[in-house]
Amino acid sequence: MTDWSVLGPELLKAVGETLYMVTATLVLAGLLGLLVGTGLYVTRRGSILENRVVFTALNVLVNFVRPIPFIILLAALGPLTTAVVGSRLGPNAAIFAMTIGATFAVARIVEQNLVGVDPGVVEAARSMGVSRFRIITTVILPEALGPLVLGYTFLVIGITDMSAMAGAIGAGGLGDFALRLGYQRFNDEVTWAAVAVIILLVQSVQFFGNWLARKMLRR
Repeated sequence: MTDWSVLGPELLKAVGETLYMVTATLVLAGLLGLLVGTGLYVTRRGSILENRVVFTALNVLVNFVRPIPFIILLAALGPLTTAVVGSRLGPNAAIFAMTIGATFAVARIVEQNLVGVDPGVVEAARSMGVSRFRIITTVILPEALGPLVLGYTFLVIGITDMSAMAGAIGAGGLGDFALRLGYQRFNDEVTWAAVAVIILLVQSVQFFGNWLARKMLRR
């Protein structure tokens, strides 16, 4: 019989740790990925800041990091994580590794959505003498805002998955809760409780993201 009077506080603590890791990673990787993805778009051939060297460097970097399975990246970044955060364990260490892993996924999402912006809109702004920086901030990014919101919403699922894997090696959160108190103790009730909470969290974010994207697309 599962004693939820004991495990209940553990579950609440795990939920808090997961929300902390996912939120912090989404903010940090979201901003960094937006910069890298925008850099890829504006420096590609024919774009407003065409630069073959910069585009190639960014493209190679993204292609190098993205295919690495996160659990391997997590281990490979161990020494760097220790140097920056001071430990390989705990939520903060996980956030550092998750941010690096997620940044390049965000970059591709941003680049792909910006490529879909109507070139005619950009050319119209250029013909009016609008500066390149203002074209990026007031034309390109706003035009792609709806699809970007959907892309970032989808990314939450991937980041939640990362947090669960990080929990397997000492980061805490729902991944650690499900493995340590559920799987390793053969307690399916605990494992499924963690699954249910993760589904609820992801579905809530998905619902909000879809609603926000619809509002953006109707502007």
